[in-house]
Amino acid sequence: MGNVKRIAVFAMLSLALAGGASRVALAYSGQELATDAKVSLADARAIALKAVPGKITDQELEKEGGGSGLRYSFDIKYHGVTHEVGIDARTGALLENSIERLHRD
Repeated sequence: MGNVKRIAVFAMLSLALAGGASRVALAYSGQELATDAKVSLADARAIALKAVPGKITDQELEKEGGGSGLRYSFDIKYHGVTHEVGIDARTGALLENSIERLHRD
């Protein structure tokens, strides 16, 4: 395990032991891009869950074409079906709402 990961794990464990676990934000892929986002992860999650109520099973912030070029992508499980919902990280606009299909190679 790299030093950065060890430090992050130690910090999260320390907060949990100190009773601050509820304040630890869940990490997500692309978190390093968050400084470029105008919409917070929490707000993007709320917008996505309005589009598809259900349980978020995966979340990431990524550079991708469409909208402003920076989007939050969420996989949301609803009635046994996984939906992919994209929210523009700069405007909060709904960019994608589709059923995720299995990719076969």
